[in-house]
Amino acid sequence: MKRWYLLYCKRGEQARAKMHLENQGLECYYPEVEIEKILRGKRQKVKEPLFPSYVFVHFDYEQGPSFTTVRSTRGVVDFIRFGAHPQEVDPALIDELEKLATHPEEPETDALPKQGEEIRVTGGQFAGIDAIFQEADGEARSIMLVKMINRPVQVSIDNKDLDI
Repeated sequence: MKRWYLLYCKRGEQARAKMHLENQGLECYYPEVEIEKILRGKRQKVKEPLFPSYVFVHFDYEQGPSFTTVRSTRGVVDFIRFGAHPQEVDPALIDELEKLATHPEEPETDALPKQGEEIRVTGGQFAGIDAIFQEADGEARSIMLVKMINRPVQVSIDNKDLDI
């Protein structure tokens, strides 16, 4: 009977391990998420592993391949074990992960204010000042317009210091 197992892979070699495992006729699941990152000064959407260095594999060790064959696959370090035996993964977990991958939850659109909205800065060096929201600056900071010497100046402020 086929069962799900979790493999620990060499750093950055999950895709290689998945390819070699699939060449052996095994079903693999390697969940990825699409995130926004600022790379070389530009905002880009990139896919990253949900669980870095881990790959789920579905096979019947009694019919083959054996645990040793799977563990010896290029890019694989070992099974996640509980004692001496590889730990089985509940199939419901895989189903739930696949469901979330096909129907991702929409991120909160109200998490950050709209461009041009006035916000009170509650902490940091600009505490107590009203600023105008310009845009998000990564995940934890925002670009704000702060009036200094009768001129608006763009500054990057930590989101936890904003009264959102």
